[in-house]
Amino acid sequence: MQTHLKKITPFLWFDKQAEEAANFYTSIFNNSKITRVVRYRATTPSGNKIGDVMTVAFQLDGLDFVALNGGPHFKFNEAVSFVVNCATQQEIDHYWEKLSAGGDPAAQQCGWLKDKYGVSWQIVPAELSDLLSDPDPEKAARATRAMMQMKKLDIEGLRQSTKT
Repeated sequence: MQTHLKKITPFLWFDKQAEEAANFYTSIFNNSKITRVVRYRATTPSGNKIGDVMTVAFQLDGLDFVALNGGPHFKFNEAVSFVVNCATQQEIDHYWEKLSAGGDPAAQQCGWLKDKYGVSWQIVPAELSDLLSDPDPEKAARATRAMMQMKKLDIEGLRQSTKT
């Protein structure tokens, strides 16, 4: 029995890949784990059978998520994405490589990518917001223009764009 519930938990709808996706995501992020698997106890109109995985609760870097095998009715889109703030280019490279593997290469721009399950991610340097909101409007504009030309973000390239 769960004694402390978080107020907000991202809930991700998959066709039949909830457990596979949760295992994929937890293999990428540190401090991550599967915390609970719940199985269907009745057959559903979506074709789930008794014993099939219904939900998988998991944590990514300590943040709680739940994945549901709900059937093919709904698909992910870019209206919702998960931002991964990175301190170094090495972190950006790591998350970009892992999360984009098998994903949609056409959906990669300005630090955004779409993984093999259709979930959108933003892999960004933690300082991006500061660069884009620099008090000098010309520096901010140059950083924005530089970002718009990149697929995977390059911290040094963004920094250099703000130099005069």
